[in-house]
Amino acid sequence: MKKAGILAMLLFVVLATFLAGCTDKTETTSSGKSKDGITELSIFAPQGVGNTKLSTNFFTKEVEKKFNVKIDWQTTTYDATSASQKRQISLASGDYPDAYMLVPWVDHFSTNDLMKYGKQGVLIPLNDLIKKYAPNIQKTLDTNKQFRAMTVSPDGNIYGISHLNECYHCTWPYKMWINNEWLKKLNLPMPKTTEDFKNVLEAFKNQDPNGNGKKDEVPLSGAVGIADTNVIPFLMNGFIYDDGKKRLLLNNGKVDFAADKQEWKQGLEYIRSLYKDGLLDPGAFTQNNDAYQKLGDNASAEILGAGTATHPGEFVSDQKRLYSDNYVALAPLQGPNSAYATYNYPVTPGADFVLTNKASKEDQIAAIKIIDYLFTADGNIRGQFGKEGVDWRKPQDGDVAIEKSAKPLFASIPLKDGEKTHNNGWGPIAEFGSSSSFRNGQIQSTQVFTPEGYERRLQDATHLYEGTQPDDVYPAWSVWMDPSDADEVAMLETNIQNYVNQSLLKFVTGEMNLDTDWDSYVKGFDKLNLKRYLKIMQQAYDKSAK
Repeated sequence: MKKAGILAMLLFVVLATFLAGCTDKTETTSSGKSKDGITELSIFAPQGVGNTKLSTNFFTKEVEKKFNVKIDWQTTTYDATSASQKRQISLASGDYPDAYMLVPWVDHFSTNDLMKYGKQGVLIPLNDLIKKYAPNIQKTLDTNKQFRAMTVSPDGNIYGISHLNECYHCTWPYKMWINNEWLKKLNLPMPKTTEDFKNVLEAFKNQDPNGNGKKDEVPLSGAVGIADTNVIPFLMNGFIYDDGKKRLLLNNGKVDFAADKQEWKQGLEYIRSLYKDGLLDPGAFTQNNDAYQKLGDNASAEILGAGTATHPGEFVSDQKRLYSDNYVALAPLQGPNSAYATYNYPVTPGADFVLTNKASKEDQIAAIKIIDYLFTADGNIRGQFGKEGVDWRKPQDGDVAIEKSAKPLFASIPLKDGEKTHNNGWGPIAEFGSSSSFRNGQIQSTQVFTPEGYERRLQDATHLYEGTQPDDVYPAWSVWMDPSDADEVAMLETNIQNYVNQSLLKFVTGEMNLDTDWDSYVKGFDKLNLKRYLKIMQQAYDKSAK
């Protein structure tokens, strides 16, 4: 029996060897994921509505040809809730793809996700792949300190790559847009101080600037639906720096808190005075962006005097109003203590591209080369927009870049009336190499009050804010939290911010009195363990700063 078993085994080995030798060697690799010499790569990504179909997309075909790869797209929608759920289900089930390519405002791997799945071995480190196969990513990491800090985890590994989308006008998000037509009609100068602004709002309320004979003007409003429409940071920055989210300060490397300081109280007193005098819309603290936009679009008469937003399209959709000089940016106001503007590095912490342990070596190389290509101007333009001459064009004589001192790189070609979206580019999925120099090279009309010059209008407006933040700003975008502290910090931060926002509203509306209730408000932070929260944030900052 033993001899028969050995002979049978030897026969099996010889037969298997013979068959293997007769098989076309390009059919499979050791990973079983290459066919006819073409690497098969599965990618999870959001797919847009309309004509966009990633499997038949023009840029997909270009990439597949360029990198000898066949992409199996596992798609989700651009709905944030369903996209996030689908990604998390795929990870939890173990049935996940070779790679994820996400869009940060739809779904995203947080820094905690990266550390969690990286430690579990689900996500593979990209360090060596970048060094060997991604010179453009490596160059960016070597030259862009902020991007490097947010990309390299505390353990030294790179578990994913974020979109390097250095949106200039997003870097100072809490802008104030003021009704320039009303200023001219009432012969009012552009306000420069917090008191000037209050005087202008009083004129907007009482002097009928829309000329309809009714006292229907809303001097100042905002919304709570999107963070950058919050009216508080712009107003508070004349008294103390407000980052709009964590309310953290940084003074010579020491992490501190803004919302328990006397300067914060001063800011609340000012905002309370605006509210009490009917200058600040109560809806600014409750309405979503749809309601805010209805205010800006009011059909019977223009009623909004000033509003907070990154760009006016967040509160005005009426084309005639939006593409006019009705609303212009107001520079940060000089208050009794400061004239700050909230700064935010616009790249989202975490990652939009990751590789999983399902990816073979061939998959890994192909995928990182694709992402590296998107870090080039050519790859980024083609990836975002699609075909040259159809979706974008090269510079022509007389073209001016969005940043006038920059070299013109490209101009997008807008769709004609009634024309459907072309299935030529990946759109937002491809925004990995949208550095400030790339974005500054976009060609736009010099007529800023037109759709073709809108981005230039935002660029010009943001120059009023650039550099007005404090010398030290807590870099929330590049601070990695220790996974063992993540849950505790999340709970502490939620409780603290809820308390700040609820108390702020009560102080502004008069439900709480700043003279009699301030001390008890400050003591309330003890129960919320603010000291513990600041200690953890200090430790995280110190570790990340190294």
